[in-house]
Amino acid sequence: MARATMAMLLDEFICSVCLETLNDPVSIPCGHNFCKNCIIGYWDQSQECSCPHCRKTFNPRPVLFKNTLLAEVIQKLKKTGTTTSSSQNWGRPDEVECDACSGKRIRAVKSCLTCQASYCEIHIQPHYEGTVWKDHKLIAPNRNLQEELCTKHHTNFEIYCRTDLTCICKLCVGLEHSDHDMVEPEKERAEKQKLLHSTQKEIQKRLQQRWKKLEEIRESVDLIKISADREVQETEKSFTDLTNSIEKTYRKISNRIRDQEKKELRKAERVMEQLQNEIEELKRRNSELTDLLGTDDHIHFLQTFSSVQVPPGDRDSLGIAVTTGFSTEDLRKGLSQLKEYLEKISQDDIVTFHLAVDDIPAGIPSSPTSPRRQEFLQYSCQLTLDLNTVQRELHLSERNRKVTCRKMRAWYPDHAERFDYWSQVLCRQALTGTCYYWEVEWSKWVVIGLTYKGIDRKGASATCRLGGNEKSWCLLCSHSCYFVCHNNKETEICAPLCRRIGVYLDYPAGTLSFYGISDTMVLLYQYNAFFTEQLYPGFWVGVDSTLVI
Repeated sequence: MARATMAMLLDEFICSVCLETLNDPVSIPCGHNFCKNCIIGYWDQSQECSCPHCRKTFNPRPVLFKNTLLAEVIQKLKKTGTTTSSSQNWGRPDEVECDACSGKRIRAVKSCLTCQASYCEIHIQPHYEGTVWKDHKLIAPNRNLQEELCTKHHTNFEIYCRTDLTCICKLCVGLEHSDHDMVEPEKERAEKQKLLHSTQKEIQKRLQQRWKKLEEIRESVDLIKISADREVQETEKSFTDLTNSIEKTYRKISNRIRDQEKKELRKAERVMEQLQNEIEELKRRNSELTDLLGTDDHIHFLQTFSSVQVPPGDRDSLGIAVTTGFSTEDLRKGLSQLKEYLEKISQDDIVTFHLAVDDIPAGIPSSPTSPRRQEFLQYSCQLTLDLNTVQRELHLSERNRKVTCRKMRAWYPDHAERFDYWSQVLCRQALTGTCYYWEVEWSKWVVIGLTYKGIDRKGASATCRLGGNEKSWCLLCSHSCYFVCHNNKETEICAPLCRRIGVYLDYPAGTLSFYGISDTMVLLYQYNAFFTEQLYPGFWVGVDSTLVI
């Protein structure tokens, strides 16, 4: 019982890396203890210094100090366990028992391959003290000693055959393995033990990875519950607001139809008056042209030509539409569609969890004040333009957060990082390792992008342009359309033009997203890449164009 108690106590001092009793124990700042070699090896293989037990991270790497008190306690427990009387250490059913004990058998401490028997601490002593047994081979207690014997010759295995990958006795050598590659079992064990150590390290590495993943999933479970509760509350509020809105609309619909009737009548009267005036003007101009075309006076014709050649200004009166009828058919159709949509709400594919920015499809609007945009704003970063990169046609202002392109060149000192041809500028801040979000206001013609620092700066080649090489990704904004460009390949984007652009970079996920922001927020385009270097926001500004970060 005493030894069993000591074993139980020793089990309390287990290293969670090697799963063995602590050897040369050291403490780390979170209070947990590990074998010195184990924690050093674990940190050497990890990207960050963290506790294998509680996952707390440390920066910088802590200095390790030996836990002297704990080491002394473990040493005393080990000594106490080895000196406890073996008479109290009775063998359990799952342990190897001494073959020499009479009556109740004691747990064996060694097995003898020569004797083909197992012995307790008392009965093993002759093997240590007597000369008769000095050549006997002792091993750890083994219940199946017959497995250590050659089945053909009933002698001990003493050699390992690498050719046949099996243990053999000395008699087998000359009969079946004479020309084979053979070594002593101890030597082969040492070689294979190295392989097992490598396997064990890999298993421990996978174990740590799965512990970490398990913690992440547990955190995700909590977030799912919080998100579900929030969405239930928001959905209840939305449906309440919708119900109130429908009731209010029902009460006002008649008055709104009448108001619309009056509005359309006034509109029709204005349009008719405008059309009548334009008809009179056009009739007069047509008469003048008829007279001029019929004249024989060439000089008069040429002198009058300039004043009548251009038609009168078109006020676009033909494009004005006037409502000619009113009915509740459209209203009923709209309400029917609303009813169908509400019925679809109960379907499973309507309710989804959006866990990443990648889930936002291009062209789908979301409110700028919605949680989605708020999620972006938590990654907001302050950017400033780098004077050492600005091309000389660009002029900076507002603490280097506004840039304007003018034909009049500014004076900047020569610098290796300055663009000397394309009117481009980079930001000072390097982005890497996490998520970033910023917004840009623009006018006329600009390019908004990201690039590695190694982009070419000198010359007019495409390798110096944002989007003209494999080192940069960009969005071109003009008065008529959008284009995205990477590695000198352009793609036109069909979307409403917005004077404010939101840029979201998820560096670990390898995504770069551009959003148009007005009354709504629309995903214009998303790049998917594998970023390998620090990224710098950059801008290409057209003549008389302006950009503000």
